[in-house]
Amino acid sequence: MGKALKVLYNCNKCPAYCCSYAWIPVTDRDLKRLAKHHGITEKKAERRFTKTTKDGVRVLRHKDDEYFETICMFIDDETRGCSIYEGRPTICRQYPGSARCGYYDFLSAERNRFDDPDLVVAAYVAED
Repeated sequence: MGKALKVLYNCNKCPAYCCSYAWIPVTDRDLKRLAKHHGITEKKAERRFTKTTKDGVRVLRHKDDEYFETICMFIDDETRGCSIYEGRPTICRQYPGSARCGYYDFLSAERNRFDDPDLVVAAYVAED
């Protein structure tokens, strides 16, 4: 086996930015994992936890969020952690796919700049 990738970020110090992505795709395998995690059928898991975008992509449902407008329905509002960690989709298991997380780097820099270790900065997209 190869060496484990040394990560240069700490998800426990992040307000779950990646979980605010509008599309968190759910594969057939992910749906099976969700159903098993909750002890329900795949059909029930699909209805309860996912929706289909206008482009036909099955994604996790969202809920309102104080920082990012909406966020994955499985984020714990108190801890900002995943409430279904063992049952989470593949994309969540693979994120960010590198040793660095861009949002964590940005957040760390802003926390240092403002000397505030608890600062939460939402990434906003400027509107035309």
